[in-house]
Amino acid sequence: MVLHFDVLVVGSGLAGQSAAIRLAETRKVGLISKRTLDESASSRAQGGIAAVLDREDSTEDHIRDTLIAGGYLNDPEATRFVIENGRRSIEWLIEQGVKFTRDEAGYHLTREGGHSARRVIHVADATGFAVQEALTQNVRRHPNITVLEHHIAIDLITADKLGLADNRCYGAYALDNINGEVVTIGASHTLIATGGAGKVYLYTTSPDTSTGDGIAMAWRAGCEVANMEFIQFHPTCLYHPQAKSFLISEAVRGEGGLLKLPDGTRFMPGHDPRAELAPRDVVARAIDFEMKKRGLDCVYLDISHKPADFLREHFPNIMARCLELGIDITKDPIPVVPAAHYTCGGIVSDLRARTNIPGLYVAGEASCTGLHGANRLASNSLLECLVFSEAAVNDMLAQPKVEMPELPEWDESRVSDPDEEIVISHNWDELRRFMWDYVGIVRTTKRLQRAQHRIRLLEKEIHEYYSNFRVCHDLIELRNLVVTADLIVRCALKRRESRGLHFSRDYPATLKKAKNTVLRNPNRHTSRS
Repeated sequence: MVLHFDVLVVGSGLAGQSAAIRLAETRKVGLISKRTLDESASSRAQGGIAAVLDREDSTEDHIRDTLIAGGYLNDPEATRFVIENGRRSIEWLIEQGVKFTRDEAGYHLTREGGHSARRVIHVADATGFAVQEALTQNVRRHPNITVLEHHIAIDLITADKLGLADNRCYGAYALDNINGEVVTIGASHTLIATGGAGKVYLYTTSPDTSTGDGIAMAWRAGCEVANMEFIQFHPTCLYHPQAKSFLISEAVRGEGGLLKLPDGTRFMPGHDPRAELAPRDVVARAIDFEMKKRGLDCVYLDISHKPADFLREHFPNIMARCLELGIDITKDPIPVVPAAHYTCGGIVSDLRARTNIPGLYVAGEASCTGLHGANRLASNSLLECLVFSEAAVNDMLAQPKVEMPELPEWDESRVSDPDEEIVISHNWDELRRFMWDYVGIVRTTKRLQRAQHRIRLLEKEIHEYYSNFRVCHDLIELRNLVVTADLIVRCALKRRESRGLHFSRDYPATLKKAKNTVLRNPNRHTSRS
């Protein structure tokens, strides 16, 4: 089957849905969602969206905080661009029906680690869910948006694959997971909004959909990728055998939560003068250090000294989930561990969200805009989604009409049904385990080289499997995960210093000059088309 749209949006989180809504006023939009519209990393965001909304705050302060957290690797122009557009982005969400938490002064603003002021607007402790719910309703009711749920993109359709010379992107191939058919989707413009790659690690706060799809597809198509070594490990993921990937929001520390050892002793003041309000990389490394030094399974986040009514009002979802597991946060500390949380690097883009392939744009966690540098400041991610998805839309709408070539359908004439799918699950498990062991919070060159060796072996197995058997959802994700893992390790080996989220025992010092780690793919892969 062949479908045609003016714009194809791959990914249905905040970046993808906000772009689709903006485009739909004048364009026909196809929106791919791996599962359903309400399942994404965006919907899991608890803390909120950072923006300068208070009179006592300033753009310059927000920029300074972002640069400090990012180890001064941030692009100053991109950082200013995002932060200066913060208020307008929040106003647009309010127009879309998002009901942010209010107080007697107007909208309630909280403070999170790394911020010098209260500037995080939120909806209790479930901001992402509330934002996603409002946008999903608007997407579903718009006649110009065709939602393709339970579809997973396989590869981009580029001029190279069509034998053309213009190096342009003309859409993508996607697998319909319901009927197993591969759909050819043509579009004048394509936006990658697929999120990050948290599932490349064994322990992560990311949803199961975060398998680096957009980054891997763009890399295979010839996009530049940068700074993939900077994987943010959230300091406080709930530690419980029945809790899968449940995040304890940054805002808990922002509102006074204290990190403690099992005997009740605080440890953060001994690691950083900002204590619990230090940026995430500092806190995650401190927890990792204490756990390894003392042989602990976890540490504890204690906010029980706050009034129970305050906790019910500000953290209703965290409170409810903990209670389900027998943890009363009004009385008990919360057991927490670090977990892979956010991909700070990604597909290189400019201030109009353009990649180096004409017709291909990127927004959200799959991108490397220069905003985050070596470490994302808390609650800047949703803001980046909003600002760069709008930038992509504005650029698309300003472009002249594109003549679409004839697109070939997916070719399965030389493949068969797989004989044993156990290969996929074994490779998936092996990849995530050695990435956790060798490419985690603290790294060494030897560990990275071990990971790279195993990646090379897996690449061969996966390529052989992909070349001989029909594609399925798990195979597509595994193929993308191994590409993403390779990019992370390549970038980590190239960075011979410790900066932000990348800490190497072999290179513990920080170089005077901050430089991006940019990868260019000389050997673009071809699809089966």
